[in-house]
Amino acid sequence: MVDAVTTASDATSRIGSSSALLSQNFETFLALLTAQLRNQDPLSPVDSNEFTGQLTQMAGVEQQLLTNDLLTAILQGQGGSDLTGATTYIGRDATAVWSAVKATDGEATWSYELAGDAASAKLQVFDASGRVVHEAAAPERGEGLHDFTWTGGQDGQVYTLKVVATNGAGEAVQSQVLVRGRVTGVEMYDGQPFLTIGTSILPLSSVIAVEEARAAVEQSETSPLSALNPMKLFS
Repeated sequence: MVDAVTTASDATSRIGSSSALLSQNFETFLALLTAQLRNQDPLSPVDSNEFTGQLTQMAGVEQQLLTNDLLTAILQGQGGSDLTGATTYIGRDATAVWSAVKATDGEATWSYELAGDAASAKLQVFDASGRVVHEAAAPERGEGLHDFTWTGGQDGQVYTLKVVATNGAGEAVQSQVLVRGRVTGVEMYDGQPFLTIGTSILPLSSVIAVEEARAAVEQSETSPLSALNPMKLFS
């Protein structure tokens, strides 16, 4: 069983929040310092060392604001590079831990993986409102990866699949629902790249495997050069 790798996507918002707080503190500090200088006793002015220390603190706050602006710009730039990097998945076959698919021609297709042999395994299909629209015993209960196609869907509607499996002792068997297919597009939502795989649009972070497109592999295997012994190509 392989879990999807998740990444933090709120760094920019956190930096923005801290920048707003620093900016507010900076303005308050500057107002207090100005008031102090305006209302100081002419016969007992502010000590020069103390005044220098206050200016140093103010400069430090200003430097932190500039640093946060720079970090925000870097993160925004990385958002563009994330999209560019995600486009390299187009045309490849990918597997993602994802359970939502859109029905086409009345069919919705998933894969499910069992961590061990199951004595009992049930598949449940839910519609967009969370209502169970199909429930039946899983066609395959052995350890490993299995495909499942449900033919009772309405075109354009999104459905999700859930697997409930137990072993002979009645203990739960770990399972996960997968979407597998060719990556045909890439989009950005809230700064995060999403891939189009079959009829699903899913976050790149949910992808657990990518391989060369099967058609390209088969073409390579049937190439005249592939029939030659690679040890003799340069002999």
